[in-house]
Amino acid sequence: MRPILLHGHTRSLTKVKYNRDGDLLFTVSKDAKPNVWFAHNGERLGSYDGHNGAVWDLDVSYDSKRLLTASADNTCRLWGVESGKELFRWNTRTAVRQVAFAQGDRMALYVTDATMGQPSTIWVVAIEEDLENQSDEFERKIIINGPKATVASWGDLNKTIYTGHEDGTITIWDAETGEKIKSVKSHDSVISDMQWAPDYGYFITASKDHTAKIFDAKTLRVMKTYTTQRPVNSAALSPIRPHIALGGGQEAMEVTQIGGAKQGKFETRFFHLPFEEEIGRVKGHFGPINTLAFAPDGRSFASGAEDGFVRIHYFDDDYFEFNYEEESLTA
Repeated sequence: MRPILLHGHTRSLTKVKYNRDGDLLFTVSKDAKPNVWFAHNGERLGSYDGHNGAVWDLDVSYDSKRLLTASADNTCRLWGVESGKELFRWNTRTAVRQVAFAQGDRMALYVTDATMGQPSTIWVVAIEEDLENQSDEFERKIIINGPKATVASWGDLNKTIYTGHEDGTITIWDAETGEKIKSVKSHDSVISDMQWAPDYGYFITASKDHTAKIFDAKTLRVMKTYTTQRPVNSAALSPIRPHIALGGGQEAMEVTQIGGAKQGKFETRFFHLPFEEEIGRVKGHFGPINTLAFAPDGRSFASGAEDGFVRIHYFDDDYFEFNYEEESLTA
């Protein structure tokens, strides 16, 4: 499995994400400059210039025409994917940590940080087809009384909003009323990632408590738990195989004290989804892996790390021929 190395960032990666077709890969980092790449060969198509603080999150519209970014410069911005131009911005009082298009791309949410006396808040905004009519007014404002939200996403059919929090709690909110529907504390530390199954029946979370967990979307019941020896920063679900990928590693400060990539556990680890057992590892990064994403066709995955590199890995044929059940029986 020979990786394609993408070096277009000068600081650590915060998010990698494919568009729906899987031909484009979007990346953001602490260097304030979102990039877009051809996923098949790693060629950089361009960057989106304008932020003056770390960019924490991104999302791309269903038709791949618009990009949303969340930044520490107290803005959420809407970009033209092809033109690279900033189309609109929402100015906030604190850093924007999360951003997500709703299904249909007519709405979006962004989440602001709990700092400077401001509570962590979910803002729901309308996205106009004609940007001349675009407003910075919010449709809905959900104030989070308690530990701040560290991840956020829309539920199925935009009826709910899911948030993960710094204390390990997961909360479901009614997207129409802003009322809290359900809240469960299932992690012992910060939730660092949340990614959905294609059918929205369940989702996976990553946490600094050294675990990733799969939750039933309606009940928030823990269905599966994957335990590692290091903080888990990102967790992704394969769209075609019963596999998950986990990325993480020790914090950069701890790594410099002990030295070496081996001690840092800078590998993407693959687990069998139903059996909760590790089935393989992919090495390469020289810093903790902060973000992971499977390509929509499931034939490759991208990882972004503290080392400033993005790596795209295309799976070998034997990956698709591998049958865990048969291998286990003959082992």
